[in-house]
Formats: sequence, structure tokens, C-alpha cells
Amino acid sequence: MTSEDPLADRLQLDRPHSARVWNFLLGGKDNYAADRQAGEMILQMFPDIALLARLQRRFLVRAVRYLAAEAGIRQFLDVGTGLPTVDNTHEVAQRIAPDSRIVYVDNDPLVLVHAQALLTSTPEGACAYLDADVRDPERILEEATRTLDFSKPIALTMLGILGQIPDSDEPEAVVGRFLDALPPGSYLALSDGTDTNEALNQAISVYNANSASSYHLRGPDRIAAFFEGLEVVEPGIVPTSKWHPEPVDVGRSPSEVDAICGIGRKG
Repeated sequence: MTSEDPLADRLQLDRPHSARVWNFLLGGKDNYAADRQAGEMILQMFPDIALLARLQRRFLVRAVRYLAAEAGIRQFLDVGTGLPTVDNTHEVAQRIAPDSRIVYVDNDPLVLVHAQALLTSTPEGACAYLDADVRDPERILEEATRTLDFSKPIALTMLGILGQIPDSDEPEAVVGRFLDALPPGSYLALSDGTDTNEALNQAISVYNANSASSYHLRGPDRIAAFFEGLEVVEPGIVPTSKWHPEPVDVGRSPSEVDAICGIGRKG
């Protein structure tokens, strides 16, 4: 990879990127020095960020398992995929229903490289990857029709991605455009960090000042508003650690974390 390589230009290896920093916090190896430095800085200011990262990942597993096993969903639109790790959306869904079809969406070039190599489907199902920005739902939806049948229910997963969208880009409207295109019986699974902890607020502020991307923490009420018009699945919109928790060792027994999540059904 050379400096003249367009992919190298997009990677911006000298500046941290959210997917790679998250990968570092999850203990992954798909990150660079700038990402590790940013991750260490956040850890120093807010040591629970690594715990939060693990809990967010475990919510993905529980959410997809619920959608596939209990809600009977066989199609997933995973927007904001992040770097592949263990128990990706298609792996969880296809263990339950091998014919599940998944479209992954991200606009980080390193995610694209790894997704093409690692996000492989069962013979009965399908996996596709779109290099696209969450703020362009029309393009995402159009390209997703090559893999997903929009006459049947689809689960839209947006885990940690809406914090990447500033208020000026109207994240509520972005979610609304996705949901408007989904048929009745579809679901939204969503999680994001909250602005309820001053130490986390300060750590994210420093991260934003030094990163190629920025993250926007919001209040719980703002995040809950993304579910407006949907039938929210029990136990409701709750801290990530409290959505159908499992007795998994996460380093300590958390009662609250600075992120909330939920699943809602479109009637």
C-alpha cells in the first residue's frame, strides 16, 4: 500500500478512526498506532470504556439471537458494521437459521477489506457488503434490494452508529427514512452511548479533537426518540447491560453502563 494508493489515502493511518479504536478496545488487532493511542487516552480518562465496548458487542449477539429465534426474522440490514470479530451478525443469525440473508454497511475502507474476506455466508443464505455512508439511506436501500426482499420483514441494526452523526445531519430523519422503507413486521435494534457520565463526556471530547471522525453522545430521551412509532420489545429501552442479560464474565458485575439499547417492531 503506497501513499499514491487511494485506499491508503482513505485509511488516514496517522489519525484514529472509530471502527479501529473500537477494535482496539475489544482486544482486536486490526488497528494502528494512532488508534491505540486514542484508545489508551480514552481508557485513562474513562476506564469503563472497554467494558462498555464488550457489553455493546454482547448486545448485538443477544439482539440478533432474539430477532432470528424468537421474532423469526431472516433478513438483516446491519448499518455501521465495524470491523469483523467473533459472533458477527450473519454468524449468529445463520446458526439459528442458515437461510438468513445479511447486508452489511460501513464506509471505513479497512472494514471493507476485512468484510470482503471474512463475512462469508452459508450456502443456504447470503451476505453482501456495501461501502456507503449511513447518511445516504436511499442509496443503501436501493443496493440492499439486490440481496434482501423488501416485501418481507427485515431487521435494521444500528449499533453505535447514530453517535457518528451530528445533530446537523438530523439522525432522527435518517432513521425515519430507513424505517419508512421497511415492511410491517420489521424491527429496529439500536444502541448508543449516553451523555450521562461527565468523565465519558470529557474523554469523547478529547477523542473528537484528535480523531478523523467524531462521536456525539446524547441523552437517553434523545436515543429513545429513535423508537417513536414502534412497538418496543420488553424490557424496553434500557442500559445495555440490562437487555436480557446473561451470566457472562465482563470483568465485574455492572448494574448500569453509559449506553442504552432497545428493539422495536414496526406495526
